[in-house]
Amino acid sequence: MAHPVGEAFGHGRPTLVTYLMAGCPDRAVSLASVRAAAASGADLIELGVPYGDPLADGPTIVEAARTARAAAPGGFGLAETLVLAAELATDPEMPPIVLMTYLNPMLRFGLDLLAREAAGAGVAGFIVPDLPVDSPFASRWTRAAHAEGLSTVFLAAPTSTDERLAAVALASTGFIYCVSSVGVTGERATLSKELPSLVGRVRAARGAATTPIAVGFGISTPEQAAQVAAIADGVVVGSLIVKQQGDPERVRELVAALAVAVHEAT
Repeated sequence: MAHPVGEAFGHGRPTLVTYLMAGCPDRAVSLASVRAAAASGADLIELGVPYGDPLADGPTIVEAARTARAAAPGGFGLAETLVLAAELATDPEMPPIVLMTYLNPMLRFGLDLLAREAAGAGVAGFIVPDLPVDSPFASRWTRAAHAEGLSTVFLAAPTSTDERLAAVALASTGFIYCVSSVGVTGERATLSKELPSLVGRVRAARGAATTPIAVGFGISTPEQAAQVAAIADGVVVGSLIVKQQGDPERVRELVAALAVAVHEAT
């Protein structure tokens, strides 16, 4: 039985979302690293699906995807990630799992079939960076996802108009993913000075709705995570963790530090 995405935001404090790449550096170690993150304070697991053309991802995640795909004899993609997610979801202490993937693998799989298979695997939702909220594929996917109880998280970018932000806020279920800066994922030395303004615009765009807002892209230290947690409902950390993914104990230590920073932010 999948834990719904909303459960991750129901603790009365900021939420820590940890991104890890499925299958990297191999299947067994990726399982161990996800379990380490869950055990040390992650409230929501964002499980990356290895893909050969990851448009929103920076070099760390691109390399992790390449490693995962090369490590498995028959390759490692969406189908293999669903099997891995199903194994993780058997643990009653595992937080909700959302998959981060791209539209092409979803279309090849079949949207209706994917929604059914994902729900059966214990997946709680999807983040699809190259799925615009006004795309005809978006309406097809959200119908299929809704029928299976899956959340769909859309991205709110710094370049989005207020009208676009309103559409993203309306369509997003589970949470709204607020992209901290223009560009791809990856660690950055400093946070954008415009981030508080962007979060405020997203809050205004969602109106009376209470859909949580989580901020990701470029968060590189526990200190930065705490800064973001002070202005948003959740913090997404990816590349920083993926760099350590080959060592589950190091993942455990890093996520524990991030959890303290995020959960105690004021």
